[in-house]
Parts: sequence; structure tokens; C-alpha cells
Amino acid sequence: MTKAPLPPGSTIGIFGGGQLGRMTALAAGELGYRVHVFDPETDCPAAQVAGRHTAAAYDDTTAIEAFADAIDVATFEFENVPSASLATLKGRVPVRPSGAVLHVVQDRLREKDFLNSIGVATTAYAAVASPAELAERVQTIGLPAILKGARMGYDGKGQRRIDAAAECEAAWKALKAEHAILEARVDFACEISVVAARGLDGDLAAYAPSENRHRDHILKESVVPAAVAPDIAAEAQAITGKIAAALDLVGLLAVEFFVTKDGALLVNELAPRPHNSGHWTIDACLVSQFEQFVRAVTGLPLGTAERHSDAVMTNLLGDDVLAWPELAAEGDASLHLYGKKDVRPGRKMGHVTRIKPKT
Repeated sequence: MTKAPLPPGSTIGIFGGGQLGRMTALAAGELGYRVHVFDPETDCPAAQVAGRHTAAAYDDTTAIEAFADAIDVATFEFENVPSASLATLKGRVPVRPSGAVLHVVQDRLREKDFLNSIGVATTAYAAVASPAELAERVQTIGLPAILKGARMGYDGKGQRRIDAAAECEAAWKALKAEHAILEARVDFACEISVVAARGLDGDLAAYAPSENRHRDHILKESVVPAAVAPDIAAEAQAITGKIAAALDLVGLLAVEFFVTKDGALLVNELAPRPHNSGHWTIDACLVSQFEQFVRAVTGLPLGTAERHSDAVMTNLLGDDVLAWPELAAEGDASLHLYGKKDVRPGRKMGHVTRIKPKT
């Protein structure tokens, strides 16, 4: 398969039709590309702005084969695409990032093993496959600890905090997972994340770290610049580049970090696609994370990751979106709505970004 850039007019196929796919499709259109979304939901956010939409199950092989025939490159906007679906595309169209990258990040235990194997620090962790094993691992990892399903889960879903050994059995039953990971809880000073693009030629463009603040385990606010020392920010960007290179990633990678109270960086999670904490780049950078994503997967040269402004990005969760008229009237607020009809508690309905001159 050629490594030459795909010309404008080519079609990018995106597995997943949520808001990340929507904003990617909008960025692709500005560069002259067409987008074909594959998502079971008939009126998903991305389909509302994409040129084509295949509404089929992610394991529908016939639909995936037809999808492959209609696109020039494939990518994904969430990690839970079945590996068999990407395997169906093998030899038909390039898949960026690759199925090998998806394989690493789809399992939390596999992800942490990979990180440790390349010398990237994480919190202490252990695999768990039964209540009895959980009780043993708690003795090794210590308490408090976080029990997580090894697969699936996002925004705090699929995990349980354990503060006492007596809670192990109940935590295991509540998790409802056959394969889990126990992680030592980190007493951190703050959480930050770095989003970086890596091109076909190995070129890297890393954005400034954002400081992330959560509500009920869901990202509520990202602030740039993060309140960390310049050397910590630079180290976080360097670690992100190291991980992207080790994965041989072509596309976008978000790395979530805990910053400990003594200034150490521990990687929490990886996401090989656009990330909620990178939405600020739409308004505060010349080239957004979504444009970088499109540039990387189509083989274009990467753009600059420098920001021209400081930013505060606020997620509109659930009923927050009902304030859209006031936000739209706010002179220094950039409002982004995702086209979702049903308002549910904690659901990401949109975001608003406020920028000011770079400090």
C-alpha cells in the first residue's frame, strides 16, 4: 500500500459515529476529504455531518466489506471496535492507527504491561481473575485500590474502589467482569493529558498538556496551560512521543497522566484517537487535534501543535446543555454542540471553550 498522501476527494472511513467522529468529519471536510461513517445508530452525531453512513452492527462482515470498497483509508473514534472488524479490512485499505495498536489499548492489563516494557512508569497493578485472587492481590498492592474491568468501560464506568479487604467479594460481584486489573490508588497532585499526532514519516506534533478536572469521574474541565512546572510539561510530551513511536502509531494518541505530589509522572490510560481533553485545540490552536488526526491518517504533513491562546474547555454534561442560548450569547465563549437528541445525566452533549491571550 502506498505511503503517498491521499489526495483531496479521497474518502476516510470512520468506525464510530459519536462526537469525536463528528468533529473529525468537519475537519476532514475543510481539507477536501469525504467521510463515510460506520455506526449502528441511524442518527448518530457524525452521520449528521458526514457524506455517507453505513448503519450496521460492528460485526456485520458483509457491511464491513462493502464499507471497505467505498473508502480509501480506515480509522476509528473509539477503542471498542471488534478486532475482527479491522481484520476484515486487512489487505483492502490502510487502517490507521493499526489493529496492533488497538490490540494493546483494548485491554488495561496489556496496556500497562506494554508501558512498563518500554520503561514508562504506571501505578502498581496486578491481574485479577477471581474473588480469591482479588483478596490475595489486595495484600500485595495495598489499599485503597481501584478494581477495573480489563476491557471496555469509560468515564469511570466498570470500576470499583476498595478501601478494606472485607469489600473484595462485593466489589468483584459488582464489577461483573471475568478479567480485571487491580491498581494502587495514586495520591496525585493533579491529572494532565497530552495529545500528540504521529505521521506516516514518524514526525510528531505534541500539544501542550491540559490539566483535567472531573465531576463524578467524567471530565468536566480542561485548562491550558496546566499548572505544572515547565520541565514536567516537557517530560509529559516526551513520554507521549516515546509511547507513540513504540506503538509505531500513525494517527493521534492521547496519554493521561497522574502528576504525583513529588512531581513524578505516572501514565494512567492511552487513547489512540481524538480525546475529550484535546477539544480546546479547536479554538486555541491554528491546527486542531481533529485536523492533525485527518492529516496523519491521510498521510499529509502534520501541522503545528503550538497554541496561540490559553484556554478553558468545559464539557456540557446532561442538563448543562440547556444553557445553550446563554452560552451562544456569551461573547468570549465558543460553543460546540454534538447533535444528540436525548439529554441524560452525565452524557456529553457539547462543550464550550473560552480563550484568552497566551501567557
